[in-house]
Amino acid sequence: MSLVAEAFVSQIAAAEPWPENATLYQQLKGEQILLSDNAASLAVQAFLQMCNLPIKVVCRANAEYMSPSGHSLSDGLEEVQKAEMKAYMELVNNMLLTAELYLQWCDEATVGEITHARYGSPYPWPLNHILAYQKQWEVKRKMKAIGWGKKTLDQVLEDVDQCCQALSQRLGTQPYFFNKQPTELDALVFGHLYTILTTQLTNDELSEKVKNYSNLLAFCRRIEQHYFEDRGKGRLS
Repeated sequence: MSLVAEAFVSQIAAAEPWPENATLYQQLKGEQILLSDNAASLAVQAFLQMCNLPIKVVCRANAEYMSPSGHSLSDGLEEVQKAEMKAYMELVNNMLLTAELYLQWCDEATVGEITHARYGSPYPWPLNHILAYQKQWEVKRKMKAIGWGKKTLDQVLEDVDQCCQALSQRLGTQPYFFNKQPTELDALVFGHLYTILTTQLTNDELSEKVKNYSNLLAFCRRIEQHYFEDRGKGRLS
């Protein structure tokens, strides 16, 4: 789990007073940050906006190695609902996050055209190549350990589609996954889906899977409009 994702988990568990100068560090947006890290960062930002907690986002080349604390959006849920929420969060992490990592580090076209250059951009030669290959080796080892090592891109995209189908069915016509109020699940799903929809990759196959579900598209637009545009932060990009 990335440090940004760990920060999101800590928001759910802790109960410390929120500092006025809270800062979220993320990698350089224009030239460095990758799909999975951008999704995790956006999920945290959405979560904090839903909690009405101010946050300053600072882009740093070394954000991957920096450490970031909380509140809960799910206090009003019954225990069975909380268990269901956690199950869907596991689904998102096991499917969408893993698919993002696979695409970044195991799909040769994406690795060659996007990942290596962006990941290594803050570092001088030959460190940029060394660190990128080291990261790729780590991710491939993880993929092998969880049974994704021999999957094809088509199989991964099918997993994404099944995840989106499950999320779409759970959301239905509700504004949020548990009716009228957002929870940690809404923030997490928004972070991943919005990033998938707005990140330029070597092709549109991944984003097209999300676009098949109109209620998920409306869900992303609703959160962007309510928690970002309406609060003076402008459209996300």
